[in-house]
Amino acid sequence: MDDPGQPVAYMERTRLYYRALGYKADYQWAHHDDVPFTRLAKPLAQSRIALLTTASPLDGSNVDAKKWRHVWSAPVDPAPEALSTDDLAWDRESTHTKDRESFLPLAAAAELAAEGRFAGLTPRFHGAPSEYSIRKTNTQDAPEILARLRQDGADAAILCAI
Repeated sequence: MDDPGQPVAYMERTRLYYRALGYKADYQWAHHDDVPFTRLAKPLAQSRIALLTTASPLDGSNVDAKKWRHVWSAPVDPAPEALSTDDLAWDRESTHTKDRESFLPLAAAAELAAEGRFAGLTPRFHGAPSEYSIRKTNTQDAPEILARLRQDGADAAILCAI
């Protein structure tokens, strides 16, 4: 059992899991030598933050006829009561996703904004598909998310993954 005082050894645990399933080669994580992160253009206290989640709307509206997931957006107010995580891979034996705040912390973000930590949330949060295709992420999903962040006037974004 993992030491509760230490971080979860996620990558090693995933390697062992895939080996137990019979895969001969270890899982290869996507990586980039040149990451397009930039410093904030203004202080955090003056910045509008967008939240991104890998969860789906309950109505499945981010799935087209071919069953491909795509980028979706929804207003932060009113906050959704719940989101769907059934189509995602996560450790169902060790945790649950009944607490929407654990993967889309709208209330916590609103409290931090009220304290002046940042200027506030954008009017929408966005759903990022968790397809296992770096090509689709780079050519379709990431550019679409960036366009939506710019439409909303986001100065920064936080990915709240499942």
